[in-house]
Amino acid sequence: MHFDLTDLRLYLHILDTGNITAGAVRSHLSLAAASARIRAMEASLGTEFLERNRRGVTATPAGKALARHARLLLQQAERMQQDLADYAQGVKGQVRLLCNTTAITEYLPEVLADFLRKHPNLDIDLQELPSARITHALREGAADLGIVSDAVDTNGLQTQPFRDDPLVLILPLDHPLSDAVGVNFSDALRHDFVGLSADSALAIYLEEQALHNGARMQVRIRADGFDGVMRMVARGAGLAIVPLAAVERAASRSFNSVTLNEPWARRTLMLCARNFAALPGYAQSLLQALIDARVSEQIDVDPRQLSGNRAL
Repeated sequence: MHFDLTDLRLYLHILDTGNITAGAVRSHLSLAAASARIRAMEASLGTEFLERNRRGVTATPAGKALARHARLLLQQAERMQQDLADYAQGVKGQVRLLCNTTAITEYLPEVLADFLRKHPNLDIDLQELPSARITHALREGAADLGIVSDAVDTNGLQTQPFRDDPLVLILPLDHPLSDAVGVNFSDALRHDFVGLSADSALAIYLEEQALHNGARMQVRIRADGFDGVMRMVARGAGLAIVPLAAVERAASRSFNSVTLNEPWARRTLMLCARNFAALPGYAQSLLQALIDARVSEQIDVDPRQLSGNRAL
């Protein structure tokens, strides 16, 4: 058996993306090189690790066993690398952080940039995933830290609050629902929407909530970020559901914002890990930076802004 760390990283990237091509891109390998490595791994043990189908690939029983060992080996290799970083100039550690859409776009850019500036020997592997997939990845040891909605099951993980993250409904100024104090999601679903890209964590989350209502969201157009969504709503393209933080950050508010009368819209973002105390030192440094940012945000908030969602 002759596997190197590149083989193991490639294999895990393929499982995480469900696709050999996407796994190769994430590993900075050509498709031909990635396929050759996987074939060599399977040939060395005489068994298949991947089951190929029209939708992509999944792990065979042998492949699942390989994945468990690969994650442990790579984690140990990264910890060794970090422990030696003080002795070897240029050696870097890496923290794997998984987040939902709002955390990445609204709360993390400045915090992570400041952290990287202060820790030149650390890199961050930042990925956007739906909260349920984040908790699964943490349980499997595929990431160090996650930021998820409190609506997801975090059984088996340790958590602590990160940010209040209410979702609000935004509407064109002349929309029939724009004068309402609050709107039920079922009523909003009777109208057209502007949405985020279909593979974004928030878009997936909202589609799931619509299905729970026995309906589908009528999305006329999708945008890559909250700014584009809000600008389209302001021009009358449809309704949208966005974080209150994005509305408060908007330079121009040529639309109305109303409360969504749904428990799932009054959510809190949670920091989570399998065991905070067992995190390697470099991951604990990032955890502390996130906690400090939360405390700083609470100190800086005007008490008048804590009264909840409001029409804008």
